[in-house]
Amino acid sequence: MIHVDETDPLGDIPPAFPYREVEIKRGIDPKQIYELSSELGRGKFGVVYKCKEKSTGVRLAAKFIQIVKKGDRRNIEREVHMMNVLHHSKIAQLYAAYEFDRTFCVMMELVEGGELFDRVLDEKFVLTEKACSIFMRQICDAVAYIHGNNIIHLDMKPENILCLTESGNRIKIIDFGLAREYDPDNKLQVLFGTPEFVAPEVVNFEAISFATDMWSVGVIAYVLVSGLSPFAGEDDIQTMGNITIGRYDFLDEAFDNVSEEAIDFINRCLVKEQKERLTAEDALKHKWIKRKPQYHPTNRRPSLTNSFKPILLESNNNSSNVTNTEIAKDNLKELVGKWDETPNNRYAFEQDTENIIAPSGETVQLRRPTLPELAGLANGSNTSGSRRGSIARACRKRMDLQAASPELLNES
Repeated sequence: MIHVDETDPLGDIPPAFPYREVEIKRGIDPKQIYELSSELGRGKFGVVYKCKEKSTGVRLAAKFIQIVKKGDRRNIEREVHMMNVLHHSKIAQLYAAYEFDRTFCVMMELVEGGELFDRVLDEKFVLTEKACSIFMRQICDAVAYIHGNNIIHLDMKPENILCLTESGNRIKIIDFGLAREYDPDNKLQVLFGTPEFVAPEVVNFEAISFATDMWSVGVIAYVLVSGLSPFAGEDDIQTMGNITIGRYDFLDEAFDNVSEEAIDFINRCLVKEQKERLTAEDALKHKWIKRKPQYHPTNRRPSLTNSFKPILLESNNNSSNVTNTEIAKDNLKELVGKWDETPNNRYAFEQDTENIIAPSGETVQLRRPTLPELAGLANGSNTSGSRRGSIARACRKRMDLQAASPELLNES
């Protein structure tokens, strides 16, 4: 068993390399400059390797992304621009970027302690509420810095938070691929995110704000202290329905020993009205984050990662030694639907910003989820408790909605 450190981190660890502003170097093959080693991960948008700069010996993570669609280059250029602004000890830093042979290579700070998500899913970790509050304090600190630079992350979730070491509690936030610069004077609407963590205003295609990230922060806190997902439904439509009506509770036995301070923190983040949510700065002042109350171990069930019958994805069928944890994580990341495929809706995409806007003269929203029991849920009726099963047990397929192609989607 690995007991996650409960000691408050003192000071900041010096960065792996000095902060720098990176310009994309074009026409240069990074494999001539860096020595690639083991693969760290593979996803829909690229492959990540460990690597070492030949001239300095600096160890890094190299993400290779192929340029397939028209907007791919602009998306990566946007991410590089924002990473050049975000120099903070709790944010993984950018080292270099290259474009060569229709492929981008982004060199990032190497963080080797694994995902925060592993601390929730993997039974080998013992995660107490105190350790959870230390994680959340660092997350709020980083989010406050991000917002202070007029940027919204828009994909805050445990998979995008890495730990520096396996048993330590220091973190780094990664993946600014969906992040957007934000001007409060200009309306911004987006149609992407990870539904279990996304805010109601995204589901409803309404204007977003810094508060959109704070909803996700509340969901992360809920997941950490309980191992449960507050809004997960039987499918993506039900999940979005639960988010739209803001239905969640703390009735599961996993919350029996969770402190009132933690419950209050979550409640203050998961508020439907954006203006009523905690800001990142206010979150840092919250008693659960700031003070040191008497903590108890969260009441995790020992069968968190093996009490469900997983559905193997096609991509995993080649391996007979896949663990339940790996299956759960793959399923959670799998695309299970696209809001832009919802019928009888029209969306326009602004070419320059790739943000979705309503056609001229119309007010357009996503079709609200229509479930037979939705009205009953809104009125407080009770339904099956399966919606609130553990992330792993429910084996939810999480959809990572990326920015859709810049085109007009006609009514079907």
